[in-house]
Amino acid sequence: MPGKLRIVGLEEHVVLPVLEDAWQKAGLRPNVYGDDHPVTRRLRDVGEGRLADMDDQGIDTAVLSLAAPGVQNLPAADAVSVARAANDALAEIVATHPERFQAFAAVPTSSPEAAAAELERAVTGLGFRGAMLYGRTGDKLADAPEFDDLYATAERLRVPLHFHPQPPVRAVQEAYYSGLPHGVGPVLATAGVGWYYDLGVQYLRMIFAGVFDRHPDLQVIAGHWGEVVLFYLDHIGYLRDMARLERPLAGYFRENFWVAGSGTVSERYLRWTAEVVGTGRMLYSTDYPYTFGTRPGGFPYLDTSGGVARSFLENAPFTEEEKAAIGSGNWERLTGHLPPRRQP
Repeated sequence: MPGKLRIVGLEEHVVLPVLEDAWQKAGLRPNVYGDDHPVTRRLRDVGEGRLADMDDQGIDTAVLSLAAPGVQNLPAADAVSVARAANDALAEIVATHPERFQAFAAVPTSSPEAAAAELERAVTGLGFRGAMLYGRTGDKLADAPEFDDLYATAERLRVPLHFHPQPPVRAVQEAYYSGLPHGVGPVLATAGVGWYYDLGVQYLRMIFAGVFDRHPDLQVIAGHWGEVVLFYLDHIGYLRDMARLERPLAGYFRENFWVAGSGTVSERYLRWTAEVVGTGRMLYSTDYPYTFGTRPGGFPYLDTSGGVARSFLENAPFTEEEKAAIGSGNWERLTGHLPPRRQP
């Protein structure tokens, strides 16, 4: 009889005091819920409350990362110091429960040279498993040439970069999402659909701009079932010749991308992802705490509490070996070579 399925969640968000202070100083307002909202409380909880919620979901290990947009919209001078302080704090949190927590580094992409250096420090010195990025840095997209050193460092260290969406630029929000009744527009522009299109287009730009041809071993983790792109690969693939790609478009997703569901417990999306990239390129995530507890209207696809995070994978239409790979085996294959944290 097979043993218990081990599940590692890769998109599990936290907010640290040093980050909130920096956001406030920069005039950013990522906390739209308010201080007393359950989501805010869970973002700030890196102790027993979070562990209890992980047990409730059925998650064995959470790879912690800063909530979007992390440090990427901070001025360069602030981003460097805040990223370093945040990573040191994350390392201490992981050290309190090393079997339950791992971490993705925050990297100050507004200072690309410092971003590459901080990724190296976080991986080789703090024992992190890669970094969490957030698409754009100001008005610079993920394919901008100045990020090549960061991508080269990730490739050399053999660590993945997990990209997370952030809202589309203001002009896009105003053109496509404004003027809708009942406050739907801002939500549609972000968690509804705008986030995913914004990042999915940046994935395509990275491919068409030659990022993966210059860095063929760079590994990117895409959440939200591939940020829309997987559903159009067959169609977009006709641009291969025009873009002078070295491989078929789908080949980049099967060799450079790993895909997770970010808490959207849809068997349809699960099956589609397996068909497009294969179960050997699939990972797991819950998008905690945004999918924990009953959502407005009780929408079932966005609630991973009550053991749903675990039962969704346990009941998936795959073999036990494939489930084990998605739950943790693929993650170990991707990052198991990395050393633990150096002792001070």
